Amino acid sequence: MRSAGLWAVAAFLCGALLIAGGAVFRHGADKWALLVPLALTCAGIAVRWRSPLGSLGLGTLGVVVDLFVGPSLPTLLVYTDNIYTAALYGPARFARWLLGVACCLAVLVGAVAWFLTEDWRPSAVYGVQVGLMLISPVTTAMVLRQQREQAAAERARAEQVARLAELDRQAAIAAERAAMARELHDMVANHFSAIAIQSTAVLSRKDLDSRTVRTVMESVRENSVKGMAEMRAMIGLLRQDDGSGNGGDAVRPRLADAESLVERARQAGMTVELRVEGEPRELPASVDLAGYRILQEALTNALKHGGRSAGVVLGYRAESVRVVVDNPLASGASGASGAVPGVVSAMVSAGAGAPLVSGGAGASLGDGAGAPLVGGGVAGGSGGGGSGRSGDRDDRGRRGEVWLSGAGAGLVGMRERALLVGGSCEAGVVDTLSSQVAVWRVEAVLPTGVVAS
Repeated sequence: MRSAGLWAVAAFLCGALLIAGGAVFRHGADKWALLVPLALTCAGIAVRWRSPLGSLGLGTLGVVVDLFVGPSLPTLLVYTDNIYTAALYGPARFARWLLGVACCLAVLVGAVAWFLTEDWRPSAVYGVQVGLMLISPVTTAMVLRQQREQAAAERARAEQVARLAELDRQAAIAAERAAMARELHDMVANHFSAIAIQSTAVLSRKDLDSRTVRTVMESVRENSVKGMAEMRAMIGLLRQDDGSGNGGDAVRPRLADAESLVERARQAGMTVELRVEGEPRELPASVDLAGYRILQEALTNALKHGGRSAGVVLGYRAESVRVVVDNPLASGASGASGAVPGVVSAMVSAGAGAPLVSGGAGASLGDGAGAPLVGGGVAGGSGGGGSGRSGDRDDRGRRGEVWLSGAGAGLVGMRERALLVGGSCEAGVVDTLSSQVAVWRVEAVLPTGVVAS
């Protein structure tokens, strides 16, 4: 605002000096009277920011007055700035309308001059002069307006691209975090679940001999070392920065390594039977990893919530690979509440006087009567609410028992892994004709991308 006022004062002073010097088109004109239209056009400069159209209105009024008392060159020069301001800062439609009016006035002035003088030379001179005075500021303002609009559109487009890039980056980060979470969960849960079960069972028993304790602690140490090795391998893979993508195969688990998973479950105290159907073959990397992790998580859930035995079936078909893990529900796993392993939490407890380990290092965890220590129980009883479960959990903690969280990320992670490779994974209780005990089954079917001929 203040700068516009200063420009208006400066324009008025310069115009007054030009008028005093004789910059008028009619000799004998009253120079003091010519200051009035000059002041009107300069007032248009003062209000150019607040009202571009008002600036043009004041300038037009000043030019009309100047035509009667002058005209004078300074007033016409200042008027071009009024036209420029209205075309640049006014509505875009008004700028186009103003260009049309300027062209019509230039033609009209030329025609009137030819009609009065009947000579084309003054007609051309007056028409060109009016055209330069009216059309030039309008076209200049329109070109500058177009450039500004293009620049604004480019900025908006750049901001939109930046927002989309940021959304893509966030989505990529979220997907990577989800993948890392699945991988870390599947990698660590198997080892740490066995560690928690065995160490808690040892701590809860006071009548164990040194040989039994040593056997269990050796299994705990082995699971700890293997878990740390797998975590170290994954951290090393994440730190790789060569972009080659070759380091993944060196640490990627394979479904062909199922025997090592089964052996690990046996060392943790389970009796596991592995059966392979079909001819094992090289699988796609994503399918190989998904099958391995699903098998690992299923065995971990069986160790935490199931009985002392499990059956594993790996079926290699022409177009897919099938992973099935069956384990009988532990006694008490299916109570009045209808809870089943993998859906509710399970606890591990040791009864007084019951042997912890019978046999060698590969024996199962159980008591003398054959009831497994690894049992699926309903927290808080059949009708307990949230507070009851919390209270029972605290009581179990005081008795030296451990609370193992149930089907949260485990079942969800298995289903996610199967879906990511275009397969399916189902988990639930199935009835068997050969046994009176209900069986918890995890079954995954993963496509291999090979179409049978």
